[in-house]
Amino acid sequence: SWGICLTQWHLTQVPGSVLIIPCASLSQCRRFDYRPKTDPYCQARYTFCPTGSAVPVMKEEDVIEVYRLQAPVWEFKYGDLLGHLKIMHDAVGFRSALTGKNYTMEWYELFQLGNCTFPHLRPGMDAPFWCNQGAACFYEGIDDAHWKENGTLVLVTTISGAMFNEMAKWVKYDNETGIYYETWTVQASPDKKSTVWFDSYECSKFILRTYQKLADLGAVFNKVQTNYTSIILFSGEPIYLGNETSIFGPQGNKTLAAAIRDFYYPFKPHKTVREFFVDLLKIIDRVILNHEFYLFYNLEYWFLPMKFPYLKIIYEEVPLPVGSKTSVGV
Repeated sequence: SWGICLTQWHLTQVPGSVLIIPCASLSQCRRFDYRPKTDPYCQARYTFCPTGSAVPVMKEEDVIEVYRLQAPVWEFKYGDLLGHLKIMHDAVGFRSALTGKNYTMEWYELFQLGNCTFPHLRPGMDAPFWCNQGAACFYEGIDDAHWKENGTLVLVTTISGAMFNEMAKWVKYDNETGIYYETWTVQASPDKKSTVWFDSYECSKFILRTYQKLADLGAVFNKVQTNYTSIILFSGEPIYLGNETSIFGPQGNKTLAAAIRDFYYPFKPHKTVREFFVDLLKIIDRVILNHEFYLFYNLEYWFLPMKFPYLKIIYEEVPLPVGSKTSVGV
């Protein structure tokens, strides 16, 4: 289940729009009844889950080692470059004692990070077009060199085959109902106790949910420090604008629709270095000088009144979980 807790309503004027209604609340990613088919327009430069396989059914008496896996984003292409910025990708590994086979499980973008973070502005289409699905990928083997060379491969717990099979059922549910990748966490301030307006939904959150599910099934985790990357936008109270139909449809708000398209235009892929720097200046002008950001979240658009320090990449510890009486998901 999902929901947005409405705690306060009042009318606010956003530049270039009519009066709209803001919501002071914590927003969580929505769960859907099914995963829609992807549009053929959405194309990945690198094939999603090229060696993916079905999750095996383990013998209940099997002993499964569970490994924390972490490496710099795009390590296969850039090595440890993004590791220096602590922009990390997370996964989880398994090793069966009975068969000796290793497996890797991760959750990431179907069409790469850029497509999940910003939309396409297609000719003849009023609304921005999003290619922002993410999904779980399970495959046999653990690439030791990939995870060890610039990252982490460490044993975090041991579970039974029966627990693994229950986890696999939960993964199916989680993958079919949580389908849209969300890059940004949006907070009121850098203070650790500040309001989180919107939470991200990316690779590390899937791993955290998986660890919590295993803990709820009875797994006891080793004392291992676990840090994760978050990309945070800092904003005042977000303002709800509407969905695609209410903004871009026949009866939509043309002024607001134009403002949203204009905001996203500089984030398009660039063919030249000059184009990149020209658009970078436009982004700085909108986000930092004019304190504006338009966020697409749960198929709805929000206006973020940006504030200092605007954006920050953090790499902070999230402790391994302990079990609860009520399990997560199913």
